[in-house]
Amino acid sequence: MSKKKRPNVTETKKEAHGGDHFDLTNEVSLLIRSRYGLIYLETTEEERAESLLKHLADDLGLPFFIWTLNNGLQRSDLGESIYGTTEIKVALSHIASSNLAAIYHLQNAESQIADDITGAKLSQVVLQFTDLEGALVVTGKDINIPLKAQPHTAYLKLPPPDRQDYARLLQEIYNDLSARMQIQIEMDKDDLNRLLNNLNGLTLIEAEKVLTKAMVEDGKLSPEDIQMVIEAKKAIIERDGLLEYFPVKESMADIADMASLKNWLVKRKSIITEPERAKDFGLPFPKGILLLGIPGSGKSLCAKAVAMEWDLPLLRMDPSGLYNKYIGESEKNFKRAMETAEKMSPVVLWIDEIEKAFASGESEDSGVSQRVLGMFLTWLQDRKGDIFIVATSNDVMRLPPEFLRKGRFDEIFFVDLPDSEVRAAIFDIHLRRRGRTPDAFDLDQLAELTDGFSGAEIEQVVVSALYTAFSENTSLSTALLIEEIKKTNPLSKTRAEDIVFLRQWAKERTVSAD
Repeated sequence: MSKKKRPNVTETKKEAHGGDHFDLTNEVSLLIRSRYGLIYLETTEEERAESLLKHLADDLGLPFFIWTLNNGLQRSDLGESIYGTTEIKVALSHIASSNLAAIYHLQNAESQIADDITGAKLSQVVLQFTDLEGALVVTGKDINIPLKAQPHTAYLKLPPPDRQDYARLLQEIYNDLSARMQIQIEMDKDDLNRLLNNLNGLTLIEAEKVLTKAMVEDGKLSPEDIQMVIEAKKAIIERDGLLEYFPVKESMADIADMASLKNWLVKRKSIITEPERAKDFGLPFPKGILLLGIPGSGKSLCAKAVAMEWDLPLLRMDPSGLYNKYIGESEKNFKRAMETAEKMSPVVLWIDEIEKAFASGESEDSGVSQRVLGMFLTWLQDRKGDIFIVATSNDVMRLPPEFLRKGRFDEIFFVDLPDSEVRAAIFDIHLRRRGRTPDAFDLDQLAELTDGFSGAEIEQVVVSALYTAFSENTSLSTALLIEEIKKTNPLSKTRAEDIVFLRQWAKERTVSAD
């Protein structure tokens, strides 16, 4: 291995948003001083929230108590639980009777404060803090605050870890492990930046586990460990089945033609690689593109290629996975999917056949798809984080008209069937991909015979001919490919009317990808 300058593991560029957590601490402090008796801090990172609140209590000179379902109520500096307080109603009664100025952190209490009796007790305690310094801080997700307590409640959301958080965590893990074993850092500054970029979207606990495993496994931190982070991230993202983390292998070189689309993407690549310069220049992060076209014309391939060319993670949302038979669950699924995408930013979000997610009407699904559509349109305008959307569609007539309004996407491209030159290039790509030399084939003849074929249909011709050659124990030849072409009925023939309509519709409304 070539020698590299070994930087301190936190030697990376500082981001502009590095003060978020300090600002949040100030905000919580201001709310407490403003006599908000209940603060709902939305997060799944209980340990991180606990650390923040404990630090705040120290700054304010207030005792800090923690309530959990397993241990009940305990004062953090004493470590002993108060007897009988595992039931939150009892814990609230204890807080009410003690009348002590303090910060009380109630963890994962969503299921405990749902009933009316507990809600009433919670409201009583909250009112006490209008005269006492301190507050109840409830952390968790999707908590329904009792109606009586809502006027005295402030809502905050714990922001995800930022680059500096990951860098500090990496340094802490390295320092801790180095005290017990030899750890070699075999990464240069660029490698470390790539590592930190790939940690984006993980909680600190998730990041700690994967980084510790990477160093303990072989006693070093090397560029190869970045793949371990990617695999761990993939498993976490796919845990609830709403988004799929796609490994990207295709590049723009795998796409024949589409010169207009490629040029559009090239012009915007520098916004990804130089975000600070783009921001100073007044350029926002691009919103995304909508690709309309004929099935098999390469729209999905474009989504993968964008992620490869821009060196961004690719998340795929399967519209069918959003919908649930239970009332309100589809909307929650969509919200969770978008929150995951935001945590992962910058990222490419690929929504394949987007019309399937939002095309159903009120009479078919009780308006669920319309509500999800409304959420999606709002999210498109207000999204947090740098998310580039690549949406594909085969059936423009099923698309809600709201999608076609100017400004929803940066551009709408139409992907047509390939011409003769492009068809020859597609044969070249698929023959090379399968270990064949294109010069051994009559590509011009093959291109001429496949007039009206899509890229996917040309690929299938090559694959089918290979099966024939394999079964006959012979070499792949132009003659075998021609035989397969003759057996194929392309969509341009079986759905000729649909394609003519689509081309006419797209002529005045979209930009050609070619």
